[in-house]
Amino acid sequence: MVETLAVFYAAGTVLGVLIALEADLDTARRVVAAVAVAVGTVGTAVLLLVRDRVPRRLLDGLVALATVVVGVGVLVPPQPATAVAVAWLASLAVVDACYFFTPRAARAHLVLAAVCSNGALLLRGDVAVWTVLALDCVLVALAVVTRRLAARASGADLDPLTGLPNRRSLDDRLQQLVRGDRVVSVALLDLDHFKEINDTAGHEAGDRVLLRVAEEPRRVLPPGAVLARQGGDEFALLLPDLTGPEAVVVVWRVCDALAGIGLSCGVAQYEPGESVAQLVRRADGALYAAKAAGRGRVELATAVRA
Repeated sequence: MVETLAVFYAAGTVLGVLIALEADLDTARRVVAAVAVAVGTVGTAVLLLVRDRVPRRLLDGLVALATVVVGVGVLVPPQPATAVAVAWLASLAVVDACYFFTPRAARAHLVLAAVCSNGALLLRGDVAVWTVLALDCVLVALAVVTRRLAARASGADLDPLTGLPNRRSLDDRLQQLVRGDRVVSVALLDLDHFKEINDTAGHEAGDRVLLRVAEEPRRVLPPGAVLARQGGDEFALLLPDLTGPEAVVVVWRVCDALAGIGLSCGVAQYEPGESVAQLVRRADGALYAAKAAGRGRVELATAVRA
């Protein structure tokens, strides 16, 4: 998401530089072009430096800001063809919003892109209405296609039974957090004696248990926590900004929320320098320690020795 938005800002910056180099720009237009280049440069630098630490609301605002800058930029070039080229940058905002944001937010960004680009092109007075309508058709088509691609991609990252993120999705999120060297803990949760439920009560009863595990812990999880299904009767819990001991407290709350369902859990806190595979391996070791100690327990993995 952040890298995609950075590409958007970088493209706008390059286009702004090319427009600013035009010999027939007056002083006012050259100043506007320079401001647009400055906004694009700063935005690109911030996005690439901060990366995964950028809050979602700020990303939403940055996409909207870029769209408004595009609208202003349409008014700068003297030639209408160049102005239309600038307006096409709004399509990047539409693609970005429709792929990464909620449907409601995506629709809002589509409307904003159409209003800014259309309004600026029509305000110029030298661009045909049919050209503006053609741009709108492309923006809408891009929005529809991008939403479909986003739905298909998200479906590939979800467990079909519970709707939770699957192992691949969790690994991707964990990789992002580890790259930022944030404090993060991982918990592996294994259902005790789940095979006996399937064998005695049937697979439908087992599915109901899995759905309970997917739904009921949400009310006790902190903001930013990600519950995923690893496969079979094993779940994983990603806890950003929580140390190992803090994560253990949260996992015990999850166990209490799932009264009647036995859970054995292993928790590990990420340590700088270790890989995601090593972190998960330590959590898995703590999980097996919980099972060996009699199940129905939460164990914290020991720190990596220097």
